[in-house]
Order: sequence, then structure tokens, then C-alpha cells
Amino acid sequence: MFIATLIARPGALEPVLVESLRNAWGGGEALWLSPDEAAEFPLQTIPTNRWDVWSELQRQKVDLVIQRADGRRKKMLLADMDSTMIEQECIDELADVAGVGDHVKDITARAMNGELDFEGALIERVALLKGLDASVIDKVLATRITYMPGGKTLLATMKANGAHCVLVSGGFTAFTAKVADDLGFDENRANTLLIEEGMLTGDVARPILGRAAKVQALEEITARLGIAEADVIAVGDGANDLGMLGRAGSGVALHAKPSVAEQCDIRINHGDLTALLFLQGYTGNSFVAN
Repeated sequence: MFIATLIARPGALEPVLVESLRNAWGGGEALWLSPDEAAEFPLQTIPTNRWDVWSELQRQKVDLVIQRADGRRKKMLLADMDSTMIEQECIDELADVAGVGDHVKDITARAMNGELDFEGALIERVALLKGLDASVIDKVLATRITYMPGGKTLLATMKANGAHCVLVSGGFTAFTAKVADDLGFDENRANTLLIEEGMLTGDVARPILGRAAKVQALEEITARLGIAEADVIAVGDGANDLGMLGRAGSGVALHAKPSVAEQCDIRINHGDLTALLFLQGYTGNSFVAN
């Protein structure tokens, strides 16, 4: 048995659309998870025109996900930080303050799209921050970092239902520590910017946390918790997230780079982070506010 879930921005999902698709695919009774925002219905098989319908719905700003019905409710959240839990790329914001913003943003975009080696691109970008006063980190956190809509509700709801939440980033611990604390993550992993005499040295501690380290986090933490990788929902947007997205029970490409999205069956382009709750079958009235 499979479940088809349709998600749009609040007020944008029309009942006639849900019913017409359900009828066309011979689905079971539709359940509204949130009025005019999210609905689901069961299917016996995955329709052969799935991606054609997905493309048409994208033009209507509606996300469509089809997944197995069994095991949707997950015991662990494994989340990327930059452009996933927060709306920015931390290194780009630091680079902007350092006066090399445009150059670094270009490298970041290419690395996240899989055009550049992540580790090499990180080393190159961090080198451009050499000599920057470390106090700028706190300034960037206070004035430039904003949270992706729905993040606090996602964390609060999953934790209230017993899930373990992990933030794993190719960014920096100076940022993940703050973000994890604000949103309620149980633990966080990231790279460490090296600082000497109050200034950034232009380097990061080794080993560098990249794609392989995110998979390693998935392996280590699930083993420690005594759960299966199938019990994890992972979310990210960049090429360095593909390993964990492919291994987790549900790998969600959130507002992802094109080359990343095309490698993932679960793509959220129009909903916010609460879409991850709808995908697990939570109803809007069961969300926990934080």
C-alpha cells in the first residue's frame, strides 16, 4: 500500500484538485491533514504517470509525494542546516562581511549543485575569511540569520512524539550550536572554524565534515539509539546531502538544487518544513507549537 500526499501553501490546495487526482488514480478516500493545505489518499500501486503529474502540479505550486504507507512515522530527524533549517548559507554571510561575498556565493552555489568537490570548495572559501575578527560570527548570527518557516514546529512535534533530532552541517559549529539550541535539536555536528588571537585563521579543523561524514552520523547515531536507518527522515538541499538522503528511510530534498532534487523521490518545493510532518501522516491540529 502507498500513500499519495499533496501539499501546498496554506489556503492554496483546492479540494477539486485532490478529488480529481484521487479519482484518476483510483485511490482510496482522501484525508485532509490540514484544510486547503495538505491531503493524502491511499494507492495500491505507484501510477506510471507519476512524474508527469508531479510536473503539472509543480506548475500549480503543489508538491506531490508518493511513498509506502508502512513506516512513515519516523523516530529520528537528521537535518542539514544551511538553506534547510535556516534561510541562509553561513559562510556566504561571513564572506559578505569580509568583502568577498559575491565570489564566495558563486563557489557555494556551484558546490551545493555538485559542480565542485565539497571539501576543496570549503577550504577555498574559508581561506578568504582569513583575518576576519571572530566577533563577526556573533554579529552575523544576531543580524543575518533567519529560520526556515516551520522548523520549530517540526522539531517540537517530532520530539513530543519521541523522536531524536540531529543537526548535521558542512558549515560551522559556531552556528550549529546556536541554531540547535534555538530550535531544540538533541545534538549537532559541523566543522570548526580555527581562531587564533580573536581572528579567523582562514582554515578549519580536520577532518572536514562533508558528504561522507553526514552518512557516518546517520550510521553512528542510529546504531547508538538502537533504531534502523529506515526509521530516519533526513532533509537537505545540497549535493553533500545526497548520501544521507539516499540512506535514510525518507530523504527529503527541500527547496533543493536541481541536480539534487532530480536524484530524490521526495521533493518539497512549495511547502515549508511542516511538510515533513504531513509526509509522516501528522495532521495540522496535532502539531506542537513552540
